[in-house]
This record gives sequence, structure tokens and C-alpha cells, in this order.
Amino acid sequence: MTDLSHLARPGAEIAVRVTPRASRNAVVVEAGAIRVYVTVVPEGGRATAAVVKLLARALGVAKSRLTLIRGETARDKLFRLD
Repeated sequence: MTDLSHLARPGAEIAVRVTPRASRNAVVVEAGAIRVYVTVVPEGGRATAAVVKLLARALGVAKSRLTLIRGETARDKLFRLD
């Protein structure tokens, strides 16, 4: 798992690109962009919940500190760290 703890500061906005139905759960940085791969299907918000869980673990913060600002049903999501 990629360590993103250097981004964990209050008020930071973190843009991610999500790939649902991947073969594994992972958070990677490719060409300066954060990509999150989750194995769950994008139905009923399950993929977004899995993204929050993985991103919080990579940042080293509680899931409750991440707020989804934009992209509830999109592959490109923007989170704010409270």
C-alpha cells in the first residue's frame, strides 16, 4: 500500500481516480495522480465506501475525517480532509 501520510493535513483536497471491479484493492500514485483500485462493484455506494476505507488507511487518518466533495457516482472523485 502506498503511504500518503505526507498529504494528511487539515483542509487538504485530494483528487483520486477510481477503478471499480479491479483484481485487487490498492492505492497507487501514477504520474503524480492518485489511483484507487477496489474489487467491489459500483452499486449503491459500495465502491465509494471502499475507496474511503483504503484512502483513509493510506493517509493514516480516520475514515470520518474524509469528506466527499465531488464525484459521488463518477470515477474521478475529490475528497477533503477535515
